[in-house]
Amino acid sequence: MQMFRNTCPRNCYGTCSMLSYTENGKLIKVAGDPMHGFTQGHLCAKGYAYTQYVYNPLRLKYPMMQTKRGSGNWVRISWEEAYRIIAEKIIELYDRYGSNLASGYNKFSGNLGLLHYAVEGMFNSIGPHTKSFGNLCLATGEQAVKESFGNLHSPVPEEMAQSKMIFIWGANPAVTNIHQMKFIYKAKKNGGKLVVIDPIYTETASKADLYIQIKPGTDALLALGIAKCLLGLDQIEKTAAEWNGWKDYQQVLKRLNLATVAEKTGVSVETIQELAALYGEIKPVTTWNGLGIQRNKYGGVSIQAINSLAALSGNLHIANGGVYFTHSNYEDFPMNLLNFPEKKHASIKSSRMINCANFAMEAKNLQDPPLKLLWIASRSPLSQDMNINVWQELFKELELIVTVDLFMTNTAKHSDIVLPAASHFEEEDLNVGYWHHWLSINQKAIPSFYETKSDLMIARELTKKLNMLRPGFSTFPYELEPKDWIELELNEKVQALYGLKSYTSLVDGPKPRLANQKKNKHFSFIQVDDVKTMLHSLLLETKGEPSPYPFRLLSPQTLLKIHSQFALISWLNPKPDETVIEINNKVAESLGINDGEKVKIHNENGAIIAKACKNQHLPHGVVLVSQTGENSINQLIGSQLQKQEELSSTHFYDCFVSIKSLKHP
Repeated sequence: MQMFRNTCPRNCYGTCSMLSYTENGKLIKVAGDPMHGFTQGHLCAKGYAYTQYVYNPLRLKYPMMQTKRGSGNWVRISWEEAYRIIAEKIIELYDRYGSNLASGYNKFSGNLGLLHYAVEGMFNSIGPHTKSFGNLCLATGEQAVKESFGNLHSPVPEEMAQSKMIFIWGANPAVTNIHQMKFIYKAKKNGGKLVVIDPIYTETASKADLYIQIKPGTDALLALGIAKCLLGLDQIEKTAAEWNGWKDYQQVLKRLNLATVAEKTGVSVETIQELAALYGEIKPVTTWNGLGIQRNKYGGVSIQAINSLAALSGNLHIANGGVYFTHSNYEDFPMNLLNFPEKKHASIKSSRMINCANFAMEAKNLQDPPLKLLWIASRSPLSQDMNINVWQELFKELELIVTVDLFMTNTAKHSDIVLPAASHFEEEDLNVGYWHHWLSINQKAIPSFYETKSDLMIARELTKKLNMLRPGFSTFPYELEPKDWIELELNEKVQALYGLKSYTSLVDGPKPRLANQKKNKHFSFIQVDDVKTMLHSLLLETKGEPSPYPFRLLSPQTLLKIHSQFALISWLNPKPDETVIEINNKVAESLGINDGEKVKIHNENGAIIAKACKNQHLPHGVVLVSQTGENSINQLIGSQLQKQEELSSTHFYDCFVSIKSLKHP
């Protein structure tokens, strides 16, 4: 039996280091790597199920072409034929329009390995094209953190074990970041307290010493209310007056009415004062900004208000305190594939950039030239994006859609060509987390599953085909092997940061970042104009006619899937993927809805059918809906949202719906 080191590349807090065991080229067992200081030899259930994932009979095995898009009439083609069709189309579009702007890609976070940026490198190598940028999940929060601190810093998560008070706002690590829980439990064992602020009574909330059920989207207001109480108690950071925006922030707090805060947030004045006492009297306090609080139109304001509260309370620059969100250790690396030099064009200076949050809407309206070829990798927009109806309209205008994936996703089903992607056990890669500060290698442990290929191999072979058909069309160095790209990433700076001597250092085990990011003494309080805009908007929400869509729809993550990923793994999800809606008991009774019955969830964007499940802990105006691949709730998220700001993630939680029992006409 042979052992290899692998790293789970999913979009997850863990970025878990794994030990894979093989016999005769077959993956037999997957275990956690005890040398990893954050995961400490453990995996989640999804990680342990990778042996079934890799050999799942539903995995794509060969390149496939659909004779009529969406018909389901697939025929197997060779890689050579697939490359020829794609390359000929790219070149034909170049000849038709005089550039590669009619060709583009939409790629996101299905695999976060550094070598998966080969997609970006491949397109850069052919010159200006149409590309997506941004982050559907994190952009709002990341921008808010940068505005507060000047950089994207997050403390070492292992240090949370030494905190005396942990505030978690809008995160559910018992489900989404299970490895962090051991450090939270250690803090509690040492006398620390856990406070969870969340509209939903989550698994993490059930472990809390104090749970605060807040109205969705009002986190900023609560943070400001707590800060006002701190100001009144004179329990504030003595150097606060030296930070940017202090005078305006102070005035905002003085003018704030606590009764209004209580009314809008659903948190009593007495509880707000209690939270202020916890923030002011206990040191150190750790504050965790969850992803959930920045998935609405007040997301950036909420993050900045909570950051300001942590700063005001004197918990910003002390040991085992600070604010957690995500960090930017990716910036340590040269990112040679992502930053591969774009081939020069005689008259076009650079590529067309489209924010991924608005991609379908903007791509559909492109002219001179229109978008005609779309390459989709590491994501399934027909399941996970908003404005799915607009995506479907865009697809009708495209002449060639190529999707690279491991399974026949909903997006793949509506593509012209589907290319089978390798699992991370079938390729080499390099991985760094966005939560913890560890670097790990991903070795090729097993041969390719049938004819699957990595993104890097596809990029190498497709660019080679392009140059065969049109010499010099691509500048991509297809002769470079995966190890070559990995060694290029491990430059002198990275070696010093992680204590590496060479590539083989990581083969011996994952390595922590030795020189952790310095805590920036810079801080900027939340801007007064942002607070005024939010307050004005919140006041307007209580006026006017009642909405025909009275329920806010939330779609949090679950333990055994990541969005639609892992839905087809029977060890984890033995029953067919079914959409379930959780409704408050009393609300369900008022609508005549019983447990287990089918209901219609609808708004102006569309409708889906789901199975009802009563949940007595839910607020009356909130419903929870499970994420699935086929019957995606995202078809309900669309035109009621304004166009997203350039540095904004998608406002998934600003979706409002109506619910109707199907047994009633």
